[in-house]
Amino acid sequence: MKSLPQPTDAGLLRDLDQLAQPRTSHPWARLNAISPYYTMFPLSFPLQVLRGARPDWVLDPFCGRGTTNYAARVLGFPTVGVDVNPIAAAIAQAKLVSATAEGVANRCRAILASGEPRDVPEGAFWQACFHPRTLQDICRLREALAGAEAEEDVLLRALVLGVLHGPRNKGLPSYLSNQMPRTYATKPDAAVRFWRRKGLEPVYVNVLDVIERRARYLLAHLPAKVPGHIRLADSRALAPEDFAMRFRYVITSPPYFGMKTYVSDHWLRNWFLGGPPHVDYASDPQLGRSSLPAFIEGLREVWTRVSQVCEPGALLVVRFGAIPSYEVDPVEVLRASLRGTPWKERRLSDAGSASNGRRQADQFQFVRSRAALEVDLYASLEEA
Repeated sequence: MKSLPQPTDAGLLRDLDQLAQPRTSHPWARLNAISPYYTMFPLSFPLQVLRGARPDWVLDPFCGRGTTNYAARVLGFPTVGVDVNPIAAAIAQAKLVSATAEGVANRCRAILASGEPRDVPEGAFWQACFHPRTLQDICRLREALAGAEAEEDVLLRALVLGVLHGPRNKGLPSYLSNQMPRTYATKPDAAVRFWRRKGLEPVYVNVLDVIERRARYLLAHLPAKVPGHIRLADSRALAPEDFAMRFRYVITSPPYFGMKTYVSDHWLRNWFLGGPPHVDYASDPQLGRSSLPAFIEGLREVWTRVSQVCEPGALLVVRFGAIPSYEVDPVEVLRASLRGTPWKERRLSDAGSASNGRRQADQFQFVRSRAALEVDLYASLEEA
C-alpha cells in the first residue's frame, strides 16, 4: 500500500482497521459526515475494496456526497468523482480540499461582516423557518459562496449545507433552522403547518458560532490531499477527452430505480446553492426518473462510457439495490445494464451482510420498516 505523507500516515495506517469498520468514529472519518445526502454507503465499503490495492486512479461516476473519493484520499489514491446533482457535487468537493478550522472561520467572519445581502426570500415559510438575523447571514453566505473555488470557500459552503436545517438542541444550537429533519428539507406548506401546530417560533442562531464549532470538529484531523477533483456532469455523457488520466478502480452506487426526488427533497440546500426559493420537481436530473427500460439503458450507457476512460483489466464494484415501492429485481436490473458492455461480472455478494446491516436503503426514512435487497457486484474490464 502506498504510504501517506507525514504527519498523518503513521496514525492512519495504525488505525486503518478501525477506519474500515462500518460504524467507524475515527477522527479521520469526520469530514465524510460534513453534510447529509441520500444514497450514501458507509466509508467502510470503499475502504475495504481498496485496502491492499495498488495505488492508482479511482473513479466514482455516481459520486453522491463523495464517500468513495474520500476513502481514496484516506488511502492516498488519486480520485475523480462525477455527479449530475449540484448538491452532491458541492458536498463531495469538500472531501478533496484542505483548510484549517481557523481559516474557514475567518472566511465566514469576513463574509458576515460584509454589506447587506441583495436577495432575501420572503413568505410564511422563510419567516417561520429562520430568525430574520440568521436568515440575513445565511443569504450573505449564499451570495458570497456562489461558484466557490477557493478551498476555504468550498469547505465553508459544504459546512453551511450540513447545518442549514435540522433538529433543535437543548444546549448550544447545531443547526440554523426551526425544528426540521437534517437529512431532507420538509416541504414549505407542511413545515409551516407543523410549526404552527407545535407553536414553534424560530430563534436567533449565531451562524458564525455554529460554523466555528463544526469546523473545529470536522477539520481537526485531515488525511493528506491527493490529486483529483469532482465534476458536476452527467456520466452518460463522459468522454475519454474529459480526463487526462485512466482509471484502474471504479467504485460506485447508482441511483436505485424509482429514486427521483434528490433535488426536491433537498430543495433548501439547492436554494442555498443558487436554486429557486421553492420546491422544483421538474428540474431533478437523476437517472431514476425514467421508465425501467430507459433506466437500464441509461446505466448501460454509463458503464460503456466509463469503460472508455479505464485501463484494461480495471475493477468495477457496484453497490445496487431496489426500493420496496418498485417490484424489481436489482440483480437482474444490474446484470441487464452490463450486457453489451466490455465489463465481465466476476463476483456477486450480499451488501447487507458485507456491511453488517448498514445498507444504503437505511438512509431513507420511508423504507426503514421494510429492508431492500442490496448487492455488491464486482466486474473487470475485458482486454481489447
